[in-house]
Amino acid sequence: MELEKQIQADMMSAMKAHETVRLAALRGIKAAILLARTSEGGSGEVSDADIVKIIGKLVKQRKESAEIYSSQNRPELAENELAEAAAMEVYLPKQLSEAEVEDVLKQIIAETGAQKPSDMGKVMGVATKRLAGQADGRLISAIVKRLLA
Repeated sequence: MELEKQIQADMMSAMKAHETVRLAALRGIKAAILLARTSEGGSGEVSDADIVKIIGKLVKQRKESAEIYSSQNRPELAENELAEAAAMEVYLPKQLSEAEVEDVLKQIIAETGAQKPSDMGKVMGVATKRLAGQADGRLISAIVKRLLA
């Protein structure tokens, strides 16, 4: 709940400062939180961990949209999507570097006793929980494949 209050306060300051891109990004986060809170089967409460997951998903969507816009020769739209993604990333935990992710994955592989590519599922289950919000799933998967090959 603390993160949601921070987002609300930042939204107010963005309004006062007329920061349109940042305000659009924060409104997108607020809308996604509200949607999660009122969704069917939801408890009506959204924890900070849930908010971090929501923001991670929104950042990923913005980056994918920017890639599509770039491939369609629409740089002005791609820039806007990337600017919104950057404004949202402020609320995410620090992303680990590829080397740091590889070190954590080596520890997980040692803990699980994985030795061959067929053990990838075992490693990925632990890795996605331990590295949640700190590394992209595609990066984790690629490194695990390389380490178990």
